[in-house]
Amino acid sequence: MTAATTTPARHERPTEHSARANPHDPYALGRGHGHGGHGGGHGDGHGSEATGHGEGGPASKRIIVSYGFWIYLLSDIVMFSAFFAAYAVLATETAGGPTGADIFGRGRVAIETVCLLLSSYTCGLGSIAAARKDLAGTLRWLAATGVLGLLFLGIEIQEFALLIAEGAGPQRSAFLSSFFALVGLHGMHVAVGLLWLATMMAQIFVKGFRANIERRLLCFNLFWHALDIIWVGVFSIVYLLGNLG
Repeated sequence: MTAATTTPARHERPTEHSARANPHDPYALGRGHGHGGHGGGHGDGHGSEATGHGEGGPASKRIIVSYGFWIYLLSDIVMFSAFFAAYAVLATETAGGPTGADIFGRGRVAIETVCLLLSSYTCGLGSIAAARKDLAGTLRWLAATGVLGLLFLGIEIQEFALLIAEGAGPQRSAFLSSFFALVGLHGMHVAVGLLWLATMMAQIFVKGFRANIERRLLCFNLFWHALDIIWVGVFSIVYLLGNLG
Protein backbone atom coordinates (compact mmCIF):
# COMPACT_ATOMS: atom_id res chain seq x y z
CA MET A 1 0.00 0.00 0.00
CA THR A 2 1.48 3.31 -1.04
CA ALA A 3 1.09 6.46 0.98
CA ALA A 4 -1.19 9.04 -0.50
CA THR A 5 0.66 11.97 -1.96
CA THR A 6 -0.64 15.27 -0.79
CA THR A 7 -0.16 18.52 -2.63
CA PRO A 8 0.89 21.41 -0.43
CA ALA A 9 -1.78 24.05 -0.21
CA ARG A 10 -0.98 27.06 -2.27
CA HIS A 11 0.15 30.00 -0.19
CA GLU A 12 -2.66 32.51 0.03
CA ARG A 13 -1.90 36.16 -0.23
CA PRO A 14 -3.42 37.98 2.75
CA THR A 15 -6.17 40.42 1.98
CA GLU A 16 -7.93 42.98 4.08
CA HIS A 17 -10.93 40.76 4.71
CA SER A 18 -9.11 37.47 5.10
CA ALA A 19 -8.88 36.20 8.66
CA ARG A 20 -6.93 33.12 7.52
CA ALA A 21 -3.89 35.16 6.51
CA ASN A 22 -3.12 35.89 10.15
CA PRO A 23 -5.47 34.70 12.90
CA HIS A 24 -4.13 37.38 15.24
CA ASP A 25 -4.61 40.13 12.65
CA PRO A 26 -7.96 39.34 10.98
CA TYR A 27 -8.15 42.76 9.34
CA ALA A 28 -4.58 42.56 7.98
CA LEU A 29 -3.76 45.91 9.50
CA GLY A 30 -0.08 45.10 9.50
CA ARG A 31 0.10 43.93 5.90
CA GLY A 32 3.04 45.10 3.90
CA HIS A 33 5.23 45.67 6.97
CA GLY A 34 6.38 42.10 7.60
CA HIS A 35 8.08 39.41 5.55
CA GLY A 36 6.45 37.55 2.71
CA GLY A 37 3.44 39.84 2.55
CA HIS A 38 2.09 38.71 5.93
CA GLY A 39 0.94 41.16 8.62
CA GLY A 40 3.76 42.99 10.31
CA GLY A 41 5.17 41.34 13.40
CA HIS A 42 3.48 38.01 12.48
CA GLY A 43 0.38 38.93 14.40
CA ASP A 44 2.13 39.91 17.59
CA GLY A 45 0.85 43.46 17.32
CA HIS A 46 4.31 45.07 17.08
CA GLY A 47 4.61 45.43 13.32
CA SER A 48 2.11 48.21 12.88
CA GLU A 49 0.97 51.21 14.83
CA ALA A 50 -2.59 50.75 13.61
CA THR A 51 -5.11 49.44 16.12
CA GLY A 52 -8.80 48.74 15.95
CA HIS A 53 -10.73 47.78 12.82
CA GLY A 54 -9.77 50.70 10.58
CA GLU A 55 -6.65 51.42 8.60
CA GLY A 56 -5.46 54.10 11.02
CA GLY A 57 -6.97 52.71 14.21
CA PRO A 58 -8.93 54.82 16.69
CA ALA A 59 -8.63 58.61 16.69
CA SER A 60 -6.06 60.28 18.90
CA LYS A 61 -7.10 61.66 22.28
CA ARG A 62 -6.58 65.20 20.97
CA ILE A 63 -9.18 64.64 18.24
CA ILE A 64 -11.61 62.94 20.63
CA VAL A 65 -11.35 65.77 23.18
CA SER A 66 -11.77 68.51 20.58
CA TYR A 67 -14.74 66.68 19.03
CA GLY A 68 -16.43 66.39 22.42
CA PHE A 69 -15.80 70.06 23.12
CA TRP A 70 -17.33 71.01 19.77
CA ILE A 71 -20.49 69.21 20.89
CA TYR A 72 -20.52 71.37 24.03
CA LEU A 73 -20.04 74.53 21.94
CA LEU A 74 -22.93 73.57 19.70
CA SER A 75 -25.17 73.12 22.74
CA ASP A 76 -24.05 76.54 23.98
CA ILE A 77 -24.88 78.09 20.61
CA VAL A 78 -28.34 76.54 20.80
CA MET A 79 -28.82 78.25 24.17
CA PHE A 80 -27.68 81.60 22.77
CA SER A 81 -30.05 81.11 19.83
CA ALA A 82 -32.95 80.94 22.27
CA PHE A 83 -31.83 84.20 23.91
CA PHE A 84 -31.44 85.85 20.50
CA ALA A 85 -34.96 84.72 19.57
CA ALA A 86 -36.38 86.09 22.82
CA TYR A 87 -34.65 89.43 22.21
CA ALA A 88 -35.94 89.62 18.63
CA VAL A 89 -39.51 89.11 19.87
CA LEU A 90 -39.24 91.59 22.74
CA ALA A 91 -37.08 94.28 21.12
CA THR A 92 -40.08 96.58 20.53
CA GLU A 93 -41.75 95.95 23.89
CA THR A 94 -40.41 99.05 25.64
CA ALA A 95 -43.54 99.76 27.76
CA GLY A 96 -43.06 103.48 27.13
CA GLY A 97 -39.47 103.33 28.34
CA PRO A 98 -36.19 103.96 26.51
CA THR A 99 -35.45 102.23 23.22
CA GLY A 100 -32.14 100.92 21.98
CA ALA A 101 -31.43 104.16 20.13
CA ASP A 102 -31.83 106.04 23.41
CA ILE A 103 -29.43 104.01 25.54
CA PHE A 104 -26.82 102.40 23.28
CA GLY A 105 -23.55 104.33 23.13
CA ARG A 106 -21.84 103.73 19.80
CA GLY A 107 -18.35 104.68 20.93
CA ARG A 108 -18.44 102.39 23.96
CA VAL A 109 -19.70 99.43 21.94
CA ALA A 110 -17.08 100.05 19.26
CA ILE A 111 -14.30 99.88 21.86
CA GLU A 112 -15.78 96.68 23.29
CA THR A 113 -15.85 95.09 19.87
CA VAL A 114 -12.27 96.07 19.03
CA CYS A 115 -11.04 94.68 22.35
CA LEU A 116 -12.75 91.33 21.91
CA LEU A 117 -11.77 90.89 18.27
CA LEU A 118 -8.15 91.78 19.08
CA SER A 119 -8.23 89.27 21.93
CA SER A 120 -9.20 86.58 19.43
CA TYR A 121 -6.15 87.51 17.35
CA THR A 122 -3.77 87.38 20.31
CA CYS A 123 -5.33 84.10 21.40
CA GLY A 124 -4.52 82.65 17.98
CA LEU A 125 -0.94 83.89 18.24
CA GLY A 126 -0.70 82.19 21.62
CA SER A 127 -1.85 78.95 20.05
CA ILE A 128 0.85 79.24 17.37
CA ALA A 129 3.49 79.90 20.04
CA ALA A 130 2.29 76.86 22.00
CA ALA A 131 2.60 74.68 18.90
CA ARG A 132 6.24 75.81 18.68
CA LYS A 133 6.77 75.06 22.41
CA ASP A 134 7.63 78.72 22.97
CA LEU A 135 6.84 79.16 26.67
CA ALA A 136 7.55 82.89 26.90
CA GLY A 137 5.67 83.67 23.69
CA THR A 138 2.67 81.60 24.74
CA LEU A 139 2.38 83.28 28.13
CA ARG A 140 2.89 86.72 26.59
CA TRP A 141 0.09 86.33 24.03
CA LEU A 142 -2.25 84.69 26.52
CA ALA A 143 -1.63 87.57 28.94
CA ALA A 144 -2.50 90.02 26.16
CA THR A 145 -5.69 88.05 25.54
CA GLY A 146 -6.58 88.30 29.22
CA VAL A 147 -5.97 92.06 29.37
CA LEU A 148 -8.17 92.69 26.33
CA GLY A 149 -10.86 90.41 27.76
CA LEU A 150 -10.76 92.31 31.07
CA LEU A 151 -11.12 95.62 29.22
CA PHE A 152 -14.14 94.27 27.36
CA LEU A 153 -15.74 92.99 30.55
CA GLY A 154 -15.02 96.21 32.44
CA ILE A 155 -16.69 98.34 29.75
CA GLU A 156 -19.72 96.06 29.73
CA ILE A 157 -20.09 96.19 33.52
CA GLN A 158 -19.81 99.97 33.36
CA GLU A 159 -22.55 100.07 30.73
CA PHE A 160 -24.86 97.97 32.87
CA ALA A 161 -24.20 100.12 35.94
CA LEU A 162 -24.96 103.35 34.04
CA LEU A 163 -28.20 101.96 32.62
CA ILE A 164 -29.40 100.81 36.03
CA ALA A 165 -28.46 104.18 37.58
CA GLU A 166 -30.53 105.94 34.89
CA GLY A 167 -33.58 103.81 35.67
CA ALA A 168 -33.17 101.57 32.61
CA GLY A 169 -32.62 98.34 34.50
CA PRO A 170 -33.89 94.92 33.45
CA GLN A 171 -37.17 95.39 35.37
CA ARG A 172 -38.11 98.52 33.36
CA SER A 173 -39.44 96.73 30.27
CA ALA A 174 -39.43 93.43 28.43
CA PHE A 175 -36.97 94.91 25.94
CA LEU A 176 -34.48 95.75 28.67
CA SER A 177 -35.01 92.37 30.35
CA SER A 178 -34.11 90.56 27.14
CA PHE A 179 -31.19 92.92 26.52
CA PHE A 180 -29.65 92.36 29.96
CA ALA A 181 -30.24 88.62 29.69
CA LEU A 182 -28.58 88.22 26.28
CA VAL A 183 -25.64 90.58 26.76
CA GLY A 184 -25.20 89.48 30.37
CA LEU A 185 -25.09 85.83 29.34
CA HIS A 186 -22.27 86.59 26.91
CA GLY A 187 -20.46 88.63 29.57
CA MET A 188 -20.74 85.74 32.02
CA HIS A 189 -19.11 83.46 29.44
CA VAL A 190 -16.28 85.97 29.02
CA ALA A 191 -15.76 86.06 32.80
CA VAL A 192 -15.59 82.26 32.94
CA GLY A 193 -13.19 82.30 29.98
CA LEU A 194 -10.89 84.73 31.79
CA LEU A 195 -10.82 82.49 34.87
CA TRP A 196 -10.06 79.53 32.61
CA LEU A 197 -7.33 81.53 30.89
CA ALA A 198 -5.64 82.37 34.20
CA THR A 199 -5.71 78.70 35.15
CA MET A 200 -4.20 77.68 31.82
CA MET A 201 -1.39 80.21 32.14
CA ALA A 202 -0.53 78.93 35.62
CA GLN A 203 -0.50 75.32 34.41
CA ILE A 204 1.71 76.11 31.42
CA PHE A 205 4.12 78.12 33.58
CA VAL A 206 4.45 75.37 36.22
CA LYS A 207 4.12 72.16 34.18
CA GLY A 208 5.07 73.19 30.66
CA PHE A 209 3.57 71.79 27.46
CA ARG A 210 2.24 68.45 28.62
CA ALA A 211 -0.16 66.64 26.30
CA ASN A 212 -3.16 67.10 28.59
CA ILE A 213 -2.41 70.81 29.02
CA GLU A 214 -2.12 71.28 25.26
CA ARG A 215 -5.54 69.66 24.84
CA ARG A 216 -7.03 72.02 27.43
CA LEU A 217 -5.44 74.96 25.66
CA LEU A 218 -6.99 73.78 22.39
CA CYS A 219 -10.42 73.70 24.03
CA PHE A 220 -9.90 77.18 25.46
CA ASN A 221 -9.03 78.52 22.02
CA LEU A 222 -12.22 77.02 20.58
CA PHE A 223 -14.24 78.52 23.45
CA TRP A 224 -12.76 82.00 23.09
CA HIS A 225 -13.19 82.15 19.32
CA ALA A 226 -16.80 80.98 19.72
CA LEU A 227 -17.42 83.90 22.10
CA ASP A 228 -16.12 86.28 19.45
CA ILE A 229 -18.48 84.83 16.87
CA ILE A 230 -21.42 85.18 19.25
CA TRP A 231 -20.41 88.79 20.01
CA VAL A 232 -20.52 89.62 16.31
CA GLY A 233 -24.16 88.50 16.41
CA VAL A 234 -24.83 90.57 19.55
CA PHE A 235 -23.14 93.62 18.03
CA SER A 236 -25.08 93.32 14.77
CA ILE A 237 -28.53 92.41 16.07
CA VAL A 238 -28.64 94.26 19.37
CA TYR A 239 -26.50 97.37 18.95
CA LEU A 240 -26.47 98.12 15.22
CA LEU A 241 -30.14 97.37 14.61
CA GLY A 242 -31.01 98.95 17.96
CA ASN A 243 -29.37 102.22 16.99
CA LEU A 244 -31.18 102.19 13.66
CA GLY A 245 -34.48 101.67 15.43
